Amino acid sequence: MSTTISQKTFDFLKKLNKNNNREWFNTNKELYTQAQGNIISFLEDLIQEMGEFDSDLLKIDAKKSLFRIYRDTRFSKDKSPYKTNFGSSLGMGKGNQKGGYYLHLEPKKSFIAGGIYMPEPSTLKEIRKEISLYGDEFLKVINHKDFKKYFPELDQESKLVKIPQGFEKDDPMGEYLKLKNFIVVHYLNDEEVMDAQAAHKMSAIYKVMKPLNDFLNTPFL
Repeated sequence: MSTTISQKTFDFLKKLNKNNNREWFNTNKELYTQAQGNIISFLEDLIQEMGEFDSDLLKIDAKKSLFRIYRDTRFSKDKSPYKTNFGSSLGMGKGNQKGGYYLHLEPKKSFIAGGIYMPEPSTLKEIRKEISLYGDEFLKVINHKDFKKYFPELDQESKLVKIPQGFEKDDPMGEYLKLKNFIVVHYLNDEEVMDAQAAHKMSAIYKVMKPLNDFLNTPFL
């Protein structure tokens, strides 16, 4: 039987959101430890489920995939010491050179994501080349009915105004060449997150996004 995300885990995050200070956190450290343990157990089940369609994920340590709850406040106006979510990188992270998956768990703000986020310039250039050369294959992936059901469009954050240098101005894939991230996001409500079959259902959605990762990774195989 798979692990279920506990209501107590989300209750902890709600309390932390209202009491985001070290004194409260240290007093309630046990609540954090219990919530963290619940998330790690869930991730272990999720990784096993996802391993059925992407065996590379079976190498991931669930505990190590979980981001620290402590915020880096050095360059932020917001000096709150703790994140109010649990985030897990299943092969995906800022500057990562390979397509992967991400899980974000937060009351009323949970989502799953995949692709490549803020790739290095050299990686970004190779991905753009692949899209320009094999536009039909790329469109086949992102326009597939199952893909569209969960991911209507790619993330538009930081999109360029003009087609980047090195590509024809009338390139038919021009709008996609302007992208700086190649990620997709699907939001989940709290009921979906705490569903008894959540790991299985999330895995099924991640499976739908795998062809995008496969395409993005092709230049680097």
